[in-house]
Amino acid sequence: MKNTPASRPKRAAVVYNPIKVDIKKLRASVEAAEAAHGWATTAWFETSLEDAGQEVTASAIRRGASVVLAAGGDGTVRAVAEGLRGSGVALALIPSGTGNLLARNLELPLSDLNAGVQIAFGGDDRVIDLGMVEIVRDDGASEERGFLVMAGLGLDAKMIKNTSSTLKKAVGWLAYVDGIARSLPELKPIRLTYRLNNEPAKSIKVHTILVGNCGLLPGGLLLMPDAKPDDGLLDIAALRPQGPFGWANIWRKIAWENGVLRKSAIGRKIIDLSADVRDVTYVTAASLRMTVESPQEFQLDGDEFGEAKSVHAWVDPGALTVRVPAAV
Repeated sequence: MKNTPASRPKRAAVVYNPIKVDIKKLRASVEAAEAAHGWATTAWFETSLEDAGQEVTASAIRRGASVVLAAGGDGTVRAVAEGLRGSGVALALIPSGTGNLLARNLELPLSDLNAGVQIAFGGDDRVIDLGMVEIVRDDGASEERGFLVMAGLGLDAKMIKNTSSTLKKAVGWLAYVDGIARSLPELKPIRLTYRLNNEPAKSIKVHTILVGNCGLLPGGLLLMPDAKPDDGLLDIAALRPQGPFGWANIWRKIAWENGVLRKSAIGRKIIDLSADVRDVTYVTAASLRMTVESPQEFQLDGDEFGEAKSVHAWVDPGALTVRVPAAV
């Protein structure tokens, strides 16, 4: 009988960051799963300084991979997602970083290697959106990038830039607390011009503006409570503390209202009755264009991306397929 494409065994590919991953454990887990599911031998690709994952992911697609396992931090996951954009080939997450942002938002295993690998070979597919940005530098140079969870301009990007990589390895996401402390001396409002979709341009002063495809941050902080990764929209949050209690109001909104009260029906009623916090502004849009008076730090999914003079962010609906646990 001729071996037709439909009858050939499926093949997985692994794109891994050698600095973040215990390759021996990962290979053993993948080889056991591919044997149990009757798949062909997995193709392996290592990231490098020259290629964070986009090019090797394209190679994996050309070799016929039906799922690509991204093993590394959020930067590796983002790079693999960029390579998979619009291909229909599934992304499977093997979280190996500090934030593991997409895995948290999709409620995937964070520290169980074998569980993550089993989902890759035996899970279901879920189609989600991909956030896209065009970053324009002060000299006019531009680049296009994707993001899975959140992009930010202002204080949050300064915090990420000022966070010690050594401390991140030691205490994980708590290192960002130190980054916040280091960023406070630079705390100044940013004046920017923005345009939502095709609406007229407006001006605003903010300390941080965040654009989210998902809303959950490490530590259980629910920054954007209504954000959904498959609604075809971006959720935008502008943090603009006003008066001596501005930052306290923002913290109460994010940590107490979003993180605690929204989890129960009674809590949601309390939110409805409480005064709105004007220090945090939420809007949704399919597209956001913003230009700042002077270049500002910019971040994607927790990684610094230098200074931006202007940013165009938009959503690419249904551009990414992610492997999730099989329905029971």
